[in-house]
Amino acid sequence: MKILIADDELPLLSFLKRGLEAEGYEVIAESDVHNLIVTISQYQPQVAVLDRMFGDTDSLVLLQSIKRLPSPPMVLLLTAMDDVSDRVDGLRQGADDYLCKPFDFEELLARVQVLSRRLAVAEPVTSDQLQCGPLTLYRDERIARYQTEELSLTRLEYDLLEYFVQHVGKVLSRERILNQVWQSEKDPMTNIVDVYVSRVRQKLSEFDELAIETLRGNGYRLTVVSR
Repeated sequence: MKILIADDELPLLSFLKRGLEAEGYEVIAESDVHNLIVTISQYQPQVAVLDRMFGDTDSLVLLQSIKRLPSPPMVLLLTAMDDVSDRVDGLRQGADDYLCKPFDFEELLARVQVLSRRLAVAEPVTSDQLQCGPLTLYRDERIARYQTEELSLTRLEYDLLEYFVQHVGKVLSRERILNQVWQSEKDPMTNIVDVYVSRVRQKLSEFDELAIETLRGNGYRLTVVSR
C-alpha cells in the first residue's frame, strides 16, 4: 500500500518514512504544503498522513480539494491541537481519523492499518462478481448477498449499490451518481438520489461492516468499517 506523509517537521517526516517503510509500505514524503495536491494527484496514495498546522497553513483548507480528487486517499490528521472542538472540526471537514501529537509510532501504525481496512477496494472475484468486505455482487444475476443472505433490491437499488461497490472508499457526488445510475446529465429538481441512497443505506444498516456516509456538500461514500 502507498502512503503519503506530509509534514514540515523534517526530523519527524524522516522518522515516519523510515518506520513505515520498515513495515513494508511504499512511502512518499512531502514537506511543502503548496505541493500537496500535485503530489497526491501524481502518486495517488491510498492513505495520507497530514500535519494539521503545516507551516503557517491550516491544512483543513485543503481537505475538501483532496477529497474531490478522482482517487482521494483516506486522510489521517496529525496535530498538536488536542481540543475536542478542533478534532471535531477536522473530522467534519473530511478527515477520516485524527491523532494528537506527541504520539506513539505503534498507535500511528495501528490507525494506518485501520484506514487501509476501511478502504478495502472492491476487487473482482470472477468475471461476474464484485466483492466488498462480506458483500458479494453477482453481476450477471444482479443479486447482492451479504455472506449467504440475499438482499432484497429493486433494479435501481441494485444499480446504485453496484456503483458504490465499484468506487468503495471514494466520494461520489449526486451529479456523478445521477449520471451513472440514472444515465442523466440533468438535475431532475427532485431528491431522487437522496431517496435511493437512503433506501440502500437502510438495507445495509443491519450489517455492521458496511456504511454509506453522507459528506455534506460533497456527496456519499461507501466504506468498510473495521470491527
